[in-house]
Amino acid sequence: MELKNILKNGTSISSSGTTGPAKQIYQSPDKIKHANQAARDVQKITSTSKIYTVCKLDHAGGLLAQTLPALEIDAQVHIEQFNPFSWVNKIKHFTHSHLTPGMALAITKTKGWNNLDLKDKIIACGSDRVPAECINRYVAKGATFIANWGMSEIGPIAINKTFTEQDPEAFDLPLHTIIGDTTFCEVKIVRKELYVKGDICVYDDWFATGDIVKFEKGSYWYYGRK
Repeated sequence: MELKNILKNGTSISSSGTTGPAKQIYQSPDKIKHANQAARDVQKITSTSKIYTVCKLDHAGGLLAQTLPALEIDAQVHIEQFNPFSWVNKIKHFTHSHLTPGMALAITKTKGWNNLDLKDKIIACGSDRVPAECINRYVAKGATFIANWGMSEIGPIAINKTFTEQDPEAFDLPLHTIIGDTTFCEVKIVRKELYVKGDICVYDDWFATGDIVKFEKGSYWYYGRK
């Protein structure tokens, strides 16, 4: 399938299946357009960016986090199946990559990790809880690390926080609970549950995410599922 056709026709992607059986969720061209812009804004994706896509394209992280936002502006995108050893060897040729927390931690366990230089690399991480351990390790290697929250129904670049080497808060986080301090949608918390709404959502009305969330210390924090 020509990925750029998705920009005109839309597509369906699989939900994660964390709340039940995985299902197909349609992404309209208009929703994709707005989500792409949000993704480029937060990740500083430009026409000169080089994207290393290793997440599966039938899920939001693989298709919508960086791949389509980059293709829409004719940036370079390289797609291949994830292999932590290949990632360590090849990331030097790219500017951006999106990883799940499991992928990110698997990379840190490779032999090549010790000598890896991630200066000037923008690494986004989502699709599951992003532990402080993961943030710390990548920031220490010089990466700009974006902890991101999104769902198949919204974003997926929806709520996030960017960490850099100069950000001391990256080394002082509770484990696995950060969602972010920057939002690209309307957000409200009703009886502890996160509701979202906006142009980057597949629904017109408020969407109940099922995530238990608190806003404290200037950020949104994840406390589990409803």
